Amino acid sequence: MTGTLLSISGLTKAYPGVVANDTVSFDIQEGEVHALLGENGAGKSTLVKMIYGLVKPDSGTMTWRGAAFAPPEPRAARASGVAMVFQHFSLFDALTVAENVALGMENPPAMRDLAAKIRDVSENYGLPLDPDRTVGDLSAGERQRVEIIRCLLQDPKLLIMDEPTSVLTPQEVEILFKTLNKLKAEGTSILYISHKLEEIRTLCDHATILRLGKNVGTCIPAETTARDMAELMVGDTLHTPTRTITEGGEVVLDVKNLSLDPSNPFGTKLKDISFQVEAGEILGLGGVAGNGQDELLAALSGEALTDAATITVKGDPVGDLGPNERRNLGILAAPEERLGHAAAPDMSLTANALLTGAIRENLTHKGFVDWASTTAFAEKIISAFDVRTPGPHTAARALSGGNLQKFVIGREILQNPQVLVVNQPTWGVDAAAAASIRQALLDLAGAGAAIVCISQDLDELMEISDHFGALNEGRLSEIRQAVGLTVEEIGLMMGGAHDLDAPEIDAPAQEQSA
Repeated sequence: MTGTLLSISGLTKAYPGVVANDTVSFDIQEGEVHALLGENGAGKSTLVKMIYGLVKPDSGTMTWRGAAFAPPEPRAARASGVAMVFQHFSLFDALTVAENVALGMENPPAMRDLAAKIRDVSENYGLPLDPDRTVGDLSAGERQRVEIIRCLLQDPKLLIMDEPTSVLTPQEVEILFKTLNKLKAEGTSILYISHKLEEIRTLCDHATILRLGKNVGTCIPAETTARDMAELMVGDTLHTPTRTITEGGEVVLDVKNLSLDPSNPFGTKLKDISFQVEAGEILGLGGVAGNGQDELLAALSGEALTDAATITVKGDPVGDLGPNERRNLGILAAPEERLGHAAAPDMSLTANALLTGAIRENLTHKGFVDWASTTAFAEKIISAFDVRTPGPHTAARALSGGNLQKFVIGREILQNPQVLVVNQPTWGVDAAAAASIRQALLDLAGAGAAIVCISQDLDELMEISDHFGALNEGRLSEIRQAVGLTVEEIGLMMGGAHDLDAPEIDAPAQEQSA
């Protein structure tokens, strides 16, 4: 490290009813990987948006290599040497890699020259990409490479990364870390946001911790335990999820030979998927994004219909029933895309509570909405899952991603389903909230529900699952007992190696996990 690249002093940004950043100060050195940690709503997103020129601070200053730095827009930040890889990809599926990269450049070269640059840079940093491939045909890990290469072509001095490993296999995480360490060795600074604290300990030189908009401390991650960092973030003791072991119950959810065409040209076809979930069991399904997770949730929730007998619940065929009919039977689901799919962005939390809770919570009477009961249900969710919001009247889009996630998951859990299917239940959620959601899932299973948990967080799946399977190109691997599985075995299963030697599963789920 040769000096301070970016110095932040007293940055403050307030919105109606909340101070997002309160006199935040810290420095980023040249050639370091600096972690920015904090629970949901701590102010991380607002802070990086000020650095990137998307938000103007109310007060405070920034200096870039000693000179005043106040980018009025992202274009100015990029011109200074700041690049950002966002948590949600901003790519067009129908365009090629090169065309997507060109859209992110101020003055893109001729397409032939750009394709050559993409090949050179991607191979040099160990992230090989074919510039002529259509983005819709790429895996989630390859799409992230497009975002990173687009940034690297700008020759950035500071690379901001927001939850970069949420869609990667363990092997892809290894490749990414090699790339980031190479950038660091070349003098590039990296501001790294992640809720995966063991990754922070492995990769980052320093960490700044935000809590309720304030800088509450710094640490050297390699010398600090993940639990200590989590407790700094939340200002309290972190509780580890625990479960009550129950005897194996009856088969509640039975899926037989499920094949399903995708609803869009870039979706994934489900191919002959079969599995069972018992009462009180959690089946964890891993896999890199884009390998059939959304399609499977659609089939299980009733958004996509199949032959009636393909999916049965307690022996009753439900494959041809729509979402409301399944909700009436106690089959509930929480999809991955929280804003737009799980929740209507411009509707209040009260209205969003009504959307899936109307049937099981009896929120309507003779065609009229019982708004008092609906508001009470929304308030119950907010209280039980510690959703940080001014109140149930708040629009869904006004919540931070993590707080909206808590609301969406809580809305389904509090309806006491017989079957719950969740996709990415703790995506973008801080350590304390993630522990709370996992505990709620374990408690629900303990009460006898059958749960299918689809996630790209392998630590999460190993923590709560009784059995584990992996989706790859629309196929489901052999279902394995979760206890005893290694990261290497899981990575191979996620990569499509479905013929690994495995012991037969012939005991009830909970007996095996005990």
